[in-house]
Amino acid sequence: MKIRPLHDRMLVKRVAEQDTQRGGIIIPDTAKEKPQEGKVIAVGNGKVTDEGKKIALDVKAGDRILFGKYSGNEVKIEGEEYVIFREEDVLAILE
Repeated sequence: MKIRPLHDRMLVKRVAEQDTQRGGIIIPDTAKEKPQEGKVIAVGNGKVTDEGKKIALDVKAGDRILFGKYSGNEVKIEGEEYVIFREEDVLAILE
């Protein structure tokens, strides 16, 4: 299935967190937090201003991003879990 977010929204797949920390401590599934890093799968066309002009997004498909802990809306598409964000919820692009 193809999906295209609207306006300034983007579809992101969370990047899986590692099971062990630097000290070698194994973290059980119940104690793990959801990762705040993800890969952008699809982006919308851009934000529309009050004058009707379209502002393109800085983020593009394939970028790795950091986002806030409680931002975005979680959705499930064809058995896969994704998060939909507005561009303003993105904290940084990882290069």
